[in-house]
Amino acid sequence: MSSSVSVPRLVIAAPSSGSGKTTVATGLMAAFAARGLVVSPHKVGPDYIDPGYHALATGRVGRNLDAYLCGSELVGPLFAHGARGCDIAVVEGVMGLYDGAAGEGELASTAHVAKLLRAPVVLVVDASSQSRSVAALVHGFASWDPEVRVGGVILNKVASDRHEELLREALDSAGVPVLGVLRRVAQVDTPSRHLGLVPVAERRAEAVDAVAAMAAQVSAGCDLEALVELARGAGALSCAAWDAAEVLASSPPPPLPVPTLGAAPPDPRFRPEGPRPQTPDGLVVAVAGGSAFTFSYAEHAELLTAAGAVVVPFDPLRDEQLPEGTLGLVIGGGFPEVYASELSANEPLRKAIGELALSGAPVAAECAGLLYLCRELDGLPMCGVLDASARMSERLTLGYRDAVAVSDSALAVAGTRMRGHEFHRTVVEPGSGAAPAWGVRAPQRRVEGFVQQGVHASYVHTHWASQPGVARRFVERCRTS
Repeated sequence: MSSSVSVPRLVIAAPSSGSGKTTVATGLMAAFAARGLVVSPHKVGPDYIDPGYHALATGRVGRNLDAYLCGSELVGPLFAHGARGCDIAVVEGVMGLYDGAAGEGELASTAHVAKLLRAPVVLVVDASSQSRSVAALVHGFASWDPEVRVGGVILNKVASDRHEELLREALDSAGVPVLGVLRRVAQVDTPSRHLGLVPVAERRAEAVDAVAAMAAQVSAGCDLEALVELARGAGALSCAAWDAAEVLASSPPPPLPVPTLGAAPPDPRFRPEGPRPQTPDGLVVAVAGGSAFTFSYAEHAELLTAAGAVVVPFDPLRDEQLPEGTLGLVIGGGFPEVYASELSANEPLRKAIGELALSGAPVAAECAGLLYLCRELDGLPMCGVLDASARMSERLTLGYRDAVAVSDSALAVAGTRMRGHEFHRTVVEPGSGAAPAWGVRAPQRRVEGFVQQGVHASYVHTHWASQPGVARRFVERCRTS
């Protein structure tokens, strides 16, 4: 079923990272919301942290638009799903405007997503070290791809009134209107560490203040009326909004699990005797959250719910037991290395997770979840589900991954192909078990991760909207394990 999406929308881009995209995008979202508009927040690429600030600014779930992880065909439907019922949408770009997946041309770049959304682009330029040259820069970005409509520029880090005057004079000849001028403001800065900004969940009060400062700066320095008018000029999209229940209904049923050659044998400490009883409240899938596990895509919980699960969040830093009736467990990404001592000190929960995994219940763990399931992290005891040790590393592992399931698991049948993303400064030794989770092709061919009984643990982050059957298979395993 096709339909037309006509939500006014803007894409906030920049020539390079560090130009001020997050400040401008988040500030615009909050400024529009303060004017009574219902704002739909989006982020290009796989980033989990910026959407947390977007959610704080708008009161709505921040959603990702990633043409690599989900495919170009899903960018429009996922956007329409998030923007349903909204007055305006603001999409924060990734890296530089034309920077995409390495070796893949424009794929997954901000420009690519802007074209898929038929949305005008606002270019945020760090003008701190230039004057007349800004015109050449903006002209180059505006003319590079005629299908990308650069509808305006916001000048960031402008030093003085005289500096602003010089910049405006130069841009008069570029044919791109100046829609805002921002000075440097200290309280807008948000702290960073080894993987980027500190997530909202770890600094709630300070994050609220930072978002308020962004909104005030953008409101004072930008022409909000002109930006809304530009957003209204976005072309209509001919696509139906993504819907978790509909995509599950149209996807094939998950095949029954079969033994995989080389798979880890069942743990002798547990001999299941039929399905575990469900609670009267339904089939509970517990999802780790709190400050240590902040990385997740909203569509995962929506797919699990559509598949028949009751999704219940819990905080491994505070809760000593899993939610009552838990039949499956999802532990996404985050920063367990920052909270290793607190996670280790919560021995009752570590034991409960270990017992759940030993029972054969489905457990899906990505990156931070993988570390948490290890025997130890930086020398501190973790859940001990996997016979592996994790530690911090100086080396950053970053990039998209083409992955194929090596072993049958609670998530996928061997041979299932998915695209994923790695982003971490940790090392797990060994890097894979007797039954690896994935085979990846880049940056070199290798196998990684662990599949044992119901556990699927890996460094690779995936977006389940690209393979909705993953969620249904996981829930079916919860019913039958």
